[in-house]
Amino acid sequence: MEYQWIRRSGYNVSNEEVTFFDQVGGESTFRRLVEKFYEGVAVDPILRPMYPDEDLTEAKERLFLFLQQYWGGPTTYSQLRGHPRLRMRHSPFRVGLEERDAWLSHMKEAVASLNLVAGLENELWTYMVAAAHSLVNVEDQI
Repeated sequence: MEYQWIRRSGYNVSNEEVTFFDQVGGESTFRRLVEKFYEGVAVDPILRPMYPDEDLTEAKERLFLFLQQYWGGPTTYSQLRGHPRLRMRHSPFRVGLEERDAWLSHMKEAVASLNLVAGLENELWTYMVAAAHSLVNVEDQI
């Protein structure tokens, strides 16, 4: 079952939709993004404790499947896990401003490493920023 949250931005070519997923290079691009992102997470003193598994393989796969589906690729994520419910899935973890900013730092580096054309990079980055802000679930003391 496909959910309405799937991102389908793109354009039509001979009545076939070309999604963002297609425009950026498909599966290999999102695999590279996730690998680069988790290189940073693996050594981050703020984020790494949020991942209880010694091996980050499962976390990488979940993020990859989510992102590829969100951006118009295969719907494997929803077939395996149902609707993403991102806030609910992240609610067991403390996500404050420090965690958000650490996440964004690693994701910024990962997005930049893809060397996408500016418009596509901006669309991807804009989503990542909005998603990170939406997952903050604690008020940090200033």
